[in-house]
Amino acid sequence: MPADVPLRRSLVTRLLATSVLIAVCSIAATAWLAVHTTTTAIQHQQVQILADDASIYDALLGYAATHPDWSGAAATVRELADRTGRRVALTTPDHQPIADSAAQTTPLPTETSAVLDPLRIDPALGSARGSTSPRPDGSPTRPQGRQTPRTDPGRIDPRAVGPYLLPAAERDHLHTLAQKISSCLAGYGRSATTSDQPSGRPVMVLTDKDDLIRAKVADDCGVGDLARPTTTEQQALTRLDALTADCLTHQHLPAVHIGTDFQPVTPPLPGHPDADQAARTCIDAGRREQLAGYVAPAALLYLTGTAESSTRVLHLSPASTYRIVTVTAAVLLLAVTVTVTVGARLVRPLRALTAAARRPEHPHQRVPVTTRDEIGYLAAAFNDQTERRERVEEKRKALVSDIAHELRTPLTNIRCWLEAAHDGIVVADGAFTSSLLEEALLLQHIMDDLQDLAAADAGPLRLHPEPLDLDQVLAQVAAAHHGRARSAGITLTARTEEALVLTADPLRLRQALGNLLSNALRHTPEGGRVELRARRADDEVVIEVLDTGTGIAPADLPRVFDRFWRADRSRNRSSGGSGLGLAIVRQLTEAHGGTASVSSTPHTGTVFTLRLPAGNAPRRATHHPPARTAGTDK
Repeated sequence: MPADVPLRRSLVTRLLATSVLIAVCSIAATAWLAVHTTTTAIQHQQVQILADDASIYDALLGYAATHPDWSGAAATVRELADRTGRRVALTTPDHQPIADSAAQTTPLPTETSAVLDPLRIDPALGSARGSTSPRPDGSPTRPQGRQTPRTDPGRIDPRAVGPYLLPAAERDHLHTLAQKISSCLAGYGRSATTSDQPSGRPVMVLTDKDDLIRAKVADDCGVGDLARPTTTEQQALTRLDALTADCLTHQHLPAVHIGTDFQPVTPPLPGHPDADQAARTCIDAGRREQLAGYVAPAALLYLTGTAESSTRVLHLSPASTYRIVTVTAAVLLLAVTVTVTVGARLVRPLRALTAAARRPEHPHQRVPVTTRDEIGYLAAAFNDQTERRERVEEKRKALVSDIAHELRTPLTNIRCWLEAAHDGIVVADGAFTSSLLEEALLLQHIMDDLQDLAAADAGPLRLHPEPLDLDQVLAQVAAAHHGRARSAGITLTARTEEALVLTADPLRLRQALGNLLSNALRHTPEGGRVELRARRADDEVVIEVLDTGTGIAPADLPRVFDRFWRADRSRNRSSGGSGLGLAIVRQLTEAHGGTASVSSTPHTGTVFTLRLPAGNAPRRATHHPPARTAGTDK
């Protein structure tokens, strides 16, 4: 189509121009930067600068881990700046100054060097010291390399001990116990290394390489006793257990007990790595919450070098220049080729979409979905929208046809009676007036049902909820249908398994239950039974209308709540109402935040179920009222 050519050219031209511009700029900038900044980039990557960064970061992180605020950090900042020859500055996350080794008038760099947060350490700038966290049996764990030392993988600085800091008495007791264990190990001809954690707890690591011998000796000398928590630690661990349990409860996992190494004593679900990871995450979150009041808040670290930049510039030889030009041309040619190819593939499905949207003679045309990218998703969305339009159009036509059918019968009857009276065939007596009134009431009933459905379609129905005694509501609905059930020879009962209080609109609830009862009585033969009952299920109130009528075929169950649908294909009012009652039931139930469903067995009976949220409605004193019965007892 000629109209598609400008669109295609425009897309290809824009893609090509953009790709070429980006490629040229990127290549030129990269070549220039590679020549003129090589020396500076190498200097900034030197090991000494990295070591200074790590040293400054570790020192300030240690300060944050052992102080509740940054009020005394100025001296530490000045000492670090004097030792490393670099400018050190600290600000709050919203860039308010905390401490600066330079004058306050000197502007800070635009980029942050690191974030100082002892509860979420940055391993990229952590200390070069390794860490080996011993297990309770004295065996060492895998070293952590050059990461910041810690006793767990939660990225929490081990110096942030908070409530786990041991008082002098407990510290002395543990050191005495460690000396006794060392003496016992010496008696076995074994040795161990002992080090103190930031909390003051001594940690012992056996140096024997044989696991079996190490475990036997550790057990005989009571190495495990050293890992038992003290009174101070037990109080803190109890609080951590509670915080972790709250977190695991939200993930439907069992609680765990945590040891002094901040690891679960037993796994939450053995053999489930996802559960282990969830427990680890919850433990870390609990520790952060527990330590929040003992450490300084997060701060931004700015580091600036003072060394002068090198002025040495690299010069290119003719051969190097030729290679750069050749590679540049090759990259440019590749960019143009890829742009043209991709542009053509992008345009093809867009042309199909445009053509389908511009054809009024095919309002519901589909387009093929040939890709799984954004354009493919667009084509799929276009097809879905087309299908929805078709369904809406079909429903609109069916609705107009159904409304015309429902209104035609009473209007035709009224017209026939009036024409007969006009021609003198019938006399306008009481029977004549009653017939016209009956047809007018039928029309009014249909219009009321349509008005209720229109209000529901326009938005949420306006409800006036109030606390209701559900057993009284059921009794009122049953009493309203008492006469009809008795005249039809049907047993009608209403009962609740317990006394329930439900917050709902009384008029709308009785309307929904009345529609269900009318439907059940209409389809239940003489001698049958209709039961209205209610019970509580968890956080819902379940109301059921059960009958022993003709039932509904399985193929018809999905359409029961459709508007103007009747199981009776003849659409005779003697065996069915307007076809709107069940649709109104569903709308009223959903307006209360509930659901309506149906189950049925042909020639046996049907059960309509309404599930309404119980909300905060309290239960009254439980009693079991006798079932209310209307009709014949057979």
